[in-house]
Amino acid sequence: MMLTDFNAILLTLKLALVSTLVLLVLGTPLAWWLARSHWRYRFLVDAAVALPLVLPPTVLGFYLLLAFGSGGLVGLPTLAFTFTGLVIGSVIYSLPFVVQPLRDAFVAVGTPPLEAAATLGATPLQAFFSVVLPMARPGFLTATVLGFAHTMGEFGVVLMIGGNIPGETRVASIAIYERVEGLDYAAAHELALLLLALSFGLLALVYGLNRRARVVSG
Repeated sequence: MMLTDFNAILLTLKLALVSTLVLLVLGTPLAWWLARSHWRYRFLVDAAVALPLVLPPTVLGFYLLLAFGSGGLVGLPTLAFTFTGLVIGSVIYSLPFVVQPLRDAFVAVGTPPLEAAATLGATPLQAFFSVVLPMARPGFLTATVLGFAHTMGEFGVVLMIGGNIPGETRVASIAIYERVEGLDYAAAHELALLLLALSFGLLALVYGLNRRARVVSG
């Protein structure tokens, strides 16, 4: 594996880690609101969160490029073709893979545990951290792994918003595409196989831990 490909792998892991942390920080309160809100138009927020599941990545990347490029959003620096731009694009594109498992986990917790905590004098915030978070741990594990793995495999969004700048925006999926374009199938195979192994390992981990949790709770 060439040094440039190794750097692309490291940048991919960095992007996945940073994006997943941001997704958990932003996605947790959003998922909690979606699980608890009775607003009649909540379905519009659900649809907006799920939109990246059906929207072609290049479409999202194109509009992000327009927004973050020169002459885009007023008052913002040019974020196109930067690592920060990649993070923002990855957070938007991977949002449903984090929010939906968290929302389902919060719904599964239900209201009785919160009511019991309230009768013991716990504030809503205390109940959330002491009751909801431990009970929703499998959902957080699933959301973390899916968000991380999905970010590692992104192509259309990162290509549109980040391009192919070595050391800055050249992630593994872009490196694979470049190798295939250059008919260097051996190098492309090495990178693709590594991503395949990482993705399978992460998914096997989450399914295995969730299965163990169900056995223990059962």
